[in-house]
Amino acid sequence: MKNNSFVFVDRPTPRAQGGALMALLGLLLVVPAQAKDVVTIGIGTQHTTTNTVTGGIVIEKMGLLEKYLPKTGKYANVEFKLDWQNFTSGPPITNGMIADRIQIGMMGDYPLLVNGATFQAGHATRSKLIAVIAYNQYGAGNGLVVHKDSPYYELADLKGKKVSVPFGSAAHGMVLKAMEDRGWKEDFWELSSQSPEVGSTNLQEQKIDGHADFVPFMELLPYRGYARKIFDGVETKLPTFHGVVARQDFAEKYPEVIVAYLKALLDANDWVRKNPKLAAEKIEEWTKIEKEVVYVFLGPGGMHTLDPTIKAKWLETIKYDSGVLQRLGRVKEFNADAWIDETWIRQTFKERGLDYDKQKAVIGATAITGTDKFCHKPITKSIEAGEIWEKGGDISVYSSAVCTFGAVKQMMKQGKTIGVTYLFDQGLNLKLFADKAFYAVNDKDPKNLVIEPFLLKKDAEAMAKKIGGKLATYQQILQMIP
Repeated sequence: MKNNSFVFVDRPTPRAQGGALMALLGLLLVVPAQAKDVVTIGIGTQHTTTNTVTGGIVIEKMGLLEKYLPKTGKYANVEFKLDWQNFTSGPPITNGMIADRIQIGMMGDYPLLVNGATFQAGHATRSKLIAVIAYNQYGAGNGLVVHKDSPYYELADLKGKKVSVPFGSAAHGMVLKAMEDRGWKEDFWELSSQSPEVGSTNLQEQKIDGHADFVPFMELLPYRGYARKIFDGVETKLPTFHGVVARQDFAEKYPEVIVAYLKALLDANDWVRKNPKLAAEKIEEWTKIEKEVVYVFLGPGGMHTLDPTIKAKWLETIKYDSGVLQRLGRVKEFNADAWIDETWIRQTFKERGLDYDKQKAVIGATAITGTDKFCHKPITKSIEAGEIWEKGGDISVYSSAVCTFGAVKQMMKQGKTIGVTYLFDQGLNLKLFADKAFYAVNDKDPKNLVIEPFLLKKDAEAMAKKIGGKLATYQQILQMIP
């Protein structure tokens, strides 16, 4: 017999189905989203070291790195946290990198060398020089100053005197090189370690006889009116530069982050080059270093050239510097070739469509160009040119020291206030504050006045003798101009 019984199964109504679906969606909505992986990037900067500003404070204030940090692929679920850490010198940055609190740092050549040697001396990872920020092919940037009323005009005058320098800094390296060149032993003077702030104060109060320091202090202290430079790093005849180092483990794990940083560096360099006056003003706002001092380094014809490429000459310099420090027992063996790594800067240039090798082969400062509106002729040689920054106004350019002084005198007669005047040392190729320079002058023929500016008194005296002229100051020359 057929079994005609039925099994009844309850089927939900459409309304009930909708309610169940909403309940399920509600459960899905309360499931937390996957937490992002936070990657902290510690960046060690030196805000008041003018030649590192495009690697640090400019990028930070203008938000340039955020523009390029990767956000797709393996970085889609990564949140970057930028930890900007400011220091007054390089050694503390190296300490932070060793402790892995800082992954990217910037400093001058001697501290960079010590950074690389320290990592090579037994740490689990290494540091790598990944780019240069700024350089001077002749060695300008570091120097030594005395009080403005000091009777000393040369390094030899400081025998047995009290001299300070921040130990481990680029300026310290300059002092050691100058001593080695002259065959001086450590007891030649009383050399002590003082930070820029302490050394500057002690010099002003005349508690020490001389203070050596790095960018920008050897221009800043004379500009502020209480110091006189008697030695510049250009006299060591070795190039100087500031660069960027990164922990190798971080750079290899996050290569796109390093490239992002280097793209930001290129942007910062371009901004300063295209807007030198504005850049100097903004950097003063951010760092409290006077814009006139910033400009003497980073403006046209300035002491340092912005260029991230790692040139062969910089490798030679590092190897020479390493030898100096090894002979003095400051560092052990150092493999400079293994330390330098152009992988990331080459990739940056490639992604920008730039020729890295072509730029790497170029060495030279930016030039002062334009038309001299006082002498009515074009500027043909930067080293012979001058600039006047009118207080609260614009910067005007001139073709020679004579034309510059003529323009200064004319502006004074018009009731205008000169903020600062720049000229160039004719022997050392340094941009100078004109009112701090020494001059060789021949005014026997007022229609063919000869004015040669120099940083050092001895150089001006030698030139004055050569041209049959005399030594003169800025104010004395103004009195000669009709």
